[in-house]
Amino acid sequence: MTVAVILALYCVAAAVLLPRALRRAAWADRAPRLAIAMWQAASASVIVSALLSAFVAAVPASVVGHGLAGLFAACAALLGDGVTWSATGTLAGLAVAGLLTVRLTWVSAAVLLGARGARRRHAEALSLLGRHDGELGAVVVDYDERLAYCLPGRNGHAVITTGALRSLAPEQVAAVLAHEQAHLRGRHHLVLAAAETLASAFPRVPLFARARTEITRLVELLADDLAARRHPRVHIAAALVGLATGRVPAFALGAGGETALARVRRMLSPQPPLGRRERLAGLLAVTSLLAGPATVAAAPGVGAFLAHHCHSILTW
Repeated sequence: MTVAVILALYCVAAAVLLPRALRRAAWADRAPRLAIAMWQAASASVIVSALLSAFVAAVPASVVGHGLAGLFAACAALLGDGVTWSATGTLAGLAVAGLLTVRLTWVSAAVLLGARGARRRHAEALSLLGRHDGELGAVVVDYDERLAYCLPGRNGHAVITTGALRSLAPEQVAAVLAHEQAHLRGRHHLVLAAAETLASAFPRVPLFARARTEITRLVELLADDLAARRHPRVHIAAALVGLATGRVPAFALGAGGETALARVRRMLSPQPPLGRRERLAGLLAVTSLLAGPATVAAAPGVGAFLAHHCHSILTW
């Protein structure tokens, strides 16, 4: 029960304190991919801690340590002797874990299927209103507003309007389409869907709300950096200025938007990338967030397993 309490306390503390700590990380803009992994690992650690806390409360460490035979024996005892205080705790723990799992599954399906349906309808409209330009590698739509975005999915593609083509120089068009292709190759829509799922499933958890906001911003920085490997940063910055006021569909990823001006400054005044030690420290933090809850939860079971088998060997 002590381990269950520790995991539950960590879950609450991490949900409240981690968003403050991660938001203050000045290095995030210098390594957006690592920062995204950090937010994802923090969110995963809270969910896993909640599930493991309920599981540990439901299943005693001795049962885990002694194997499935002990688990089946415990279940038989519970069914045969009626509900006791320990059985009540077991049922409560399993009920909490089950509710969390069902909630996550339901909201995840709603988010993914909703976005997929919206993208399919938009793709049908584009097939009627747009034309594929093989030289650009994008669908061109006759529309005066300056827009460039990507429509992710199995047959994802970049989209640009004639308004954007008229206002941007050819090298700027190439840079912004490279940005959109980076979104498609990296499957960034799935990263955003995971953040949206947690924020929608548990709207009052500060970590999930902040993670959704930060990951939405960071995937744009990451796409900028990937585009900058092939195109001058000044061309990306100029394209962002030209597309800053455009509003793309909610289910798509666009180069413009609210963060465009801040990204322009970042493109024009790039900071040095993280050093090797800083990256190793970041990877260690991600690993600790992911492995920590499972290690804490497994420790009593492993201890019971070793104690049982060491005792069996000694007595033999």
